[in-house]
Amino acid sequence: MARNEEKAQSMLYRFREAQAAELGLGTRADRRPRMASACKSLRECERWRGEILREISRKVSKIQDAGLTDYEVRDLNDEINKLMREKRHWENQIVALGGANYRRNVAMLDDDGKEVPGTKGYKYFGRAKDLPGVRELFQSRKVEEDEDNQTLAYYKKFMNQGPAYYGDMDEEDGSLLKSERLAEEEEWEEAYTTLREALGLSTDEPIPKMARHEPSNKDSSPDTTDSTGAESGPSASDKRSVLKSFIPGTAPADQSQQAILHAQTAASYIPFLSVEHLSPPKMPTRVEMEQVLLQLKKQALVEEYFGNEKQAAT
Repeated sequence: MARNEEKAQSMLYRFREAQAAELGLGTRADRRPRMASACKSLRECERWRGEILREISRKVSKIQDAGLTDYEVRDLNDEINKLMREKRHWENQIVALGGANYRRNVAMLDDDGKEVPGTKGYKYFGRAKDLPGVRELFQSRKVEEDEDNQTLAYYKKFMNQGPAYYGDMDEEDGSLLKSERLAEEEEWEEAYTTLREALGLSTDEPIPKMARHEPSNKDSSPDTTDSTGAESGPSASDKRSVLKSFIPGTAPADQSQQAILHAQTAASYIPFLSVEHLSPPKMPTRVEMEQVLLQLKKQALVEEYFGNEKQAAT
């Protein structure tokens, strides 16, 4: 009778062993551990992962069989998902032992190249997609994707628009500015007519043109003398120049003359105040400020010197 070692070396025994390993029917000593964390050998982890992949491939091919009942398809799909979870455990153990990271692969795609629904959890393979309830899931997902694509296509029409879309090119030909000017003049005439009727004024006078802001560079020089050569209060022209000074581009060039003119205009309305009271305070020059600071430093040095002498005397 042949020994067990001799039987293990025979060609038929090795063939049966390989066939059983392929079918997942290995011996008790060669059975895959239930816990992936119990395996501390990287080579063994790679081996068990490859065995799980072969089982998944075999069951995925079997689930395509049209002769299977719905119950068998559901059972096979459950077994495949169970093997997928087990494969992830072995891949995590491989990474923990310093091996390759197999979880960096792309998402699982269907026949149309789209991601399989439930990729982050339960997956459906082969005929499992045509099961009652699952078919509606795929259809609803397809309807949602179509709606999202239509919404995105609708909003894409308004994206990356040029300046003409935002109205930045409307004033180049001048037609918009001309129409706006005409509309402003019509509103001005209508408002002027309504106000004149409300005040009971004569309607024979023509309607004045609308006042438009047109900056000019003309400077108005103040004149504080009357025809006799004597100084007098600010005239109407001076008051108008003061009002014009608040308009950008029409302020007098000499700031001191502008301040004196403002003080004179205010003094004409406030009789108990003089021009000196209303004039702005005179700001010291840089030379005057330097002299004041120099005097303060000298005074501080003198006080420090006499203070030290008093302390030495006591």
